[in-house]
Amino acid sequence: MISLNNIMLMRGSQILLRNVSLVIHKGQRTGIIGRNGCGKTSLFRALSGDIALEEGEIEMPNGLRRSSMAQETPGSSRSALDFVLDAHVDFRRLEESIKQAEESGNDLLLAELFGKLEEIDGYDITHRAERLLSGLGFAVDEFERPVSNFSGGWRVRLNLAAALMCPSDLLMLDEPTNHLDLEATVWLEQWLQGYQGTLLLISHDRTFLDSVINNVISFDNGGLDSYKGNYSSYEKQRAERMALQQALYVKQQRRKSEIQDFVRRFSAKATKAKQAQSRLKELHRMEDIAPAHVDSPFRFQFPELDEPSSYLMQMDSLSIGFDKPLVDKIELNIRSESRFGLLGFNGSGKSTLLKILSGQMQQLDGDIIRSKKLKIGYFAQHQVDELDQQATPIELIQKEEGYATEQQIRDYLGGFDFRGARVSETIKNFSGGEKARLALAKVAWQKPNLLLLDEPTNHLDLEMCHALTVALQSYQGAMVVVSHDRHLLVNTVDEFYSIHKGVFAEFKGDLKDYEKWLSTQTFSDFDAKAETVEATSAAAQPKLKLDKKEKRQQAADRREKLAPLNKQERRLEAEIEKIQSKLAKIESSLADENIYLEENKNDLNALIQEQGALKSKLASNEEEWLEIQEEIANYG
Repeated sequence: MISLNNIMLMRGSQILLRNVSLVIHKGQRTGIIGRNGCGKTSLFRALSGDIALEEGEIEMPNGLRRSSMAQETPGSSRSALDFVLDAHVDFRRLEESIKQAEESGNDLLLAELFGKLEEIDGYDITHRAERLLSGLGFAVDEFERPVSNFSGGWRVRLNLAAALMCPSDLLMLDEPTNHLDLEATVWLEQWLQGYQGTLLLISHDRTFLDSVINNVISFDNGGLDSYKGNYSSYEKQRAERMALQQALYVKQQRRKSEIQDFVRRFSAKATKAKQAQSRLKELHRMEDIAPAHVDSPFRFQFPELDEPSSYLMQMDSLSIGFDKPLVDKIELNIRSESRFGLLGFNGSGKSTLLKILSGQMQQLDGDIIRSKKLKIGYFAQHQVDELDQQATPIELIQKEEGYATEQQIRDYLGGFDFRGARVSETIKNFSGGEKARLALAKVAWQKPNLLLLDEPTNHLDLEMCHALTVALQSYQGAMVVVSHDRHLLVNTVDEFYSIHKGVFAEFKGDLKDYEKWLSTQTFSDFDAKAETVEATSAAAQPKLKLDKKEKRQQAADRREKLAPLNKQERRLEAEIEKIQSKLAKIESSLADENIYLEENKNDLNALIQEQGALKSKLASNEEEWLEIQEEIANYG
């Protein structure tokens, strides 16, 4: 058990926590959440003993073994494998003692040391380290590369592998997925689910949190609030708590109405029943937890597009790579309604494809035909790093096309939580999360009709990730997204394409299907032993040659089978429209403050009951509608 007793924690002159007491029980798996800069990392450093408290104390059991991710990794000639093994200090000490005992010929001591080695499963340690490296995306031929040869992002992965390698009773991970792709994120999630100690986890990835934690500690107004359950459970509990604050109710209803509008728009054009069903479930859940985010400092939208264009880009036999092709024969059309997610292991070519589509790299072969009206908004980590460090946020936006007054720019930046004097400060003083927000603001200001997003949620906190998801839902243009954030993908992407072993193809399932496929892969060597993704496009299937009579007969059979389905489809759509109309009227009534007067209590209760019944009926009708869509698609 770990006890925080009346602690005060400061960063410089800023009070992060005051008079806080909290207990973390043995084996608890806790997500630490809060906005960027609230003190999450400082709390970790206090628990590690790296910084002192201003007041109070932290009590921990004697002999508690702690492990945490290092924030920096200096260049070293040590191999990647040795670097990870070094984290197991007991193993390295035994290894050295055994070497000395062998040199001195002390057989009695050797027998004792080999017994201790067996106690810590020392004979399997090298294999465990290799499994960690493979799971985090390192190829076998990289195990012996020196640490100094790896880039910053890969050194972060080495730090993570070392933290997992170190025997621990308390494991503290600060944004472990920031430099991971989706595949490595899923692997880490599975590893942590099997971890037996106490886990403290800082992450902006809500799907990752949901799968790993069973408690939440939230930074709130200089204190820490504790919640039982995962992140989704926390949202519901906080939504219920905040819904009691009547002053926020109108704002809550407005957000709910926005989500309902999106559900209606999406339902009207859904073409892939399975993915549509996943999306609708997520949207209804988002509606329920909307009040949990009403006090978010972020509220922005992508501007409306000036000139909609149905056709944006076409790729014909595209080959991408560097000295030799990573992927070839890419065939893809991007239209205004396209919302694609790219899947694939690290190094498969996802980011390279986005660079080529954005014009920052040239393809090796093939053609890209671009619409004259195409306007690309490209976001990637290097875009963040390339921001003019001497400019201010206002100056950064002023340099972009289009006239706007300074007040208009201030209002726009306020949606990204740049307010007051912050808009006039130089960017070099901003944190990584603030720079990422500013880079996104710059992209959105350009009014692109095609967004190319490469890991857009890196360095963002949970509230900003939520705001970005909401903004992308209502974005009018096309998107191609690479992200390890499954919540963002599920809520914003309609179709998935995979890149695997040099093959680009549509992935026919949803993210759950992709996770299931990943779970079948051996992580001793992802690149060498991964099976082929079952993503063969319909165009690749063999086609039978039919004579005209057979074709007419088949068409007649199809019409006969589709007739009752089409009838049911029209009936359900009419019912859904009626229910949505009734719900809109109820929402309007609930937005009237007079309904909350004591004399209107009965009317309020009746409205809430009717609203609940209608929502239940709407969900049932939508599910039935999706099932019919799937049946209709089967006759396609």
